[in-house]
Amino acid sequence: MKSAHKQSLFFFLIWTILLFSACGKLVDVDVTVIDQKTALENQILGSYEELGNEMVLLASVRSVDENGKLKPVIKTPPAKLKAIKAMQRMEFNRDDIQRFKKMGVAGEKNDGFLNFFETEDTQNDQQFKIFAQTILDEENQDRETVLKRVIATNIRFSPQDLPKVKKVYANLNRDNALSGEKIQLEDGTWTTKK
Repeated sequence: MKSAHKQSLFFFLIWTILLFSACGKLVDVDVTVIDQKTALENQILGSYEELGNEMVLLASVRSVDENGKLKPVIKTPPAKLKAIKAMQRMEFNRDDIQRFKKMGVAGEKNDGFLNFFETEDTQNDQQFKIFAQTILDEENQDRETVLKRVIATNIRFSPQDLPKVKKVYANLNRDNALSGEKIQLEDGTWTTKK
């Protein structure tokens, strides 16, 4: 229960930051890097947040400047638009993903993606199985799109860094997994989060 609360609080904080940052710059923050993993996580999360800001701005009907005048609509580049749409679909599918994890139909892999597991529910209901596989495929495609966009928009990353970024993303997903959910450890073995 504590982990579920932590994850809910995490998502609440992210969305609060996204919403307020859409209104303009809030604060400059000096970050002290403790270790390489923390620095890499911060870079990835920062790029992810920036993409989330774009999603919020794109969703708004219009925007205004500091003087209250309407700003002209800026054409969004196709790659950015694709990533924003991926984030929107991830948000839309989040409840189903959580339900699949809770049922044991899905688990967090060590590469940042979701794995499908055959269960009694999927064996007894072919439509449910197809639905679950479709949603998991969408989620994995969306995660791939977002992670590639994070790399493309961060000058410290190159396409060769994708495996490293996926690993950090997998660690974050594993840390945020709820008790009872399936997670894959770095050595490839599956376990249930305690």
